Amino acid sequence: MLNVDESEAPVMRRSPSGAPFKQPLAIPVVTGDPLRAGAPLVAGFMPAGVLIPDHYEIPYFDARTKRGYQRQPQEARINQLANELRKDRVDLPTAILLNLRNRDARQALSHDRLDLTALLKSTVASTKFFVVDGQHRVLALQKLIREDGEDWLSFRMPFVCMIGATEEQEMEQFYIVNSTAKSVRTDLALALLRRRVEEDENVLLSLQERGREWQVKGQTAVERLAEESMIWRHRIRLPAMEKGDTTISSTSFVNSLKPLLQSPYFGALNPESQIKILDAYWAGIREVLRPAFDNPTEFAVQKGVGVMVLHSVLPYILEIVRNQARSVVEPESYQRILQEPLLKLEGDDGDGKPVSGVDFWAVAPRGAAGSYSGSAGSRVLSAKIKQFLPGVEAL
Repeated sequence: MLNVDESEAPVMRRSPSGAPFKQPLAIPVVTGDPLRAGAPLVAGFMPAGVLIPDHYEIPYFDARTKRGYQRQPQEARINQLANELRKDRVDLPTAILLNLRNRDARQALSHDRLDLTALLKSTVASTKFFVVDGQHRVLALQKLIREDGEDWLSFRMPFVCMIGATEEQEMEQFYIVNSTAKSVRTDLALALLRRRVEEDENVLLSLQERGREWQVKGQTAVERLAEESMIWRHRIRLPAMEKGDTTISSTSFVNSLKPLLQSPYFGALNPESQIKILDAYWAGIREVLRPAFDNPTEFAVQKGVGVMVLHSVLPYILEIVRNQARSVVEPESYQRILQEPLLKLEGDDGDGKPVSGVDFWAVAPRGAAGSYSGSAGSRVLSAKIKQFLPGVEAL
């Protein structure tokens, strides 16, 4: 039931299919402090049908007229949110920000009600709500109403509405909302995502549909390694940790695991087996490049470039290990295969002098690995390692 005054009869509107929709004449609101410019501010819950399909406008920026201020919507975001709402996986608890530009808009505010009939009687041509913030939520609901039926017309969404603010005042609020909000750090976001998956299986289903399941698997592996691995304890920087002696952030480590987690063999393993393989793999690398692990901050092996590159070649190395009928959870398997490739790597240090083996991995200017940072550099260094790896024979 809509929370409207029973003494006020609803006005009939037509839904997208032509069926009538009972739009309340008055929406209960709470009046807050006005804007600095004097425009009243109210908040409440509004049925989607009050806005959709024809009672709102999104003031997109027009480069020719220099009017408007909104960015064009992202279709992918609209589709994703509509799909999540359709499957009852998300809520919309945050308010959209609206404005009634109508010069008679203040007449609509009476006795803690936003009286829409007052606007319908206005002599001003425009009686629409202008969407200042929240366009993707509005457009997702519009998509649902058009595709899934009129039940969504009664969906109540929280809103804050400026009464009679100008376009310039809208623009000011849009700028404040979108320029001062700070997004959650990626490392914390991934940690929270993992917790959400543990508490709600629908979150995992949504990630699988979007091809992002690897993020949760990667975060699980990283947290386990940071706590249990002798090699990675105190080296992976988890959310809210000081840098100290850490060498890589949890976000970088998770991202480095993406190709590995999406590979057929490793990706199909259970988390416990994945952890055992990763720990054995790095133990094997440590046996080859022991000085780099004894003084990790002075070498790039356990930093971003080293982790990214060495994880990118692990799918190939796993195939070699299995082809040789060796154990994928024994460090010796990886030590044997990587001994030659890692010690044969050559490059130029900061002075242009050739370095190889362990010295190749020293931080600049003593080593050469740092010159392979970035996605392009990582691909080159991965290719250099692969050319020294043994081939895989057909069984």
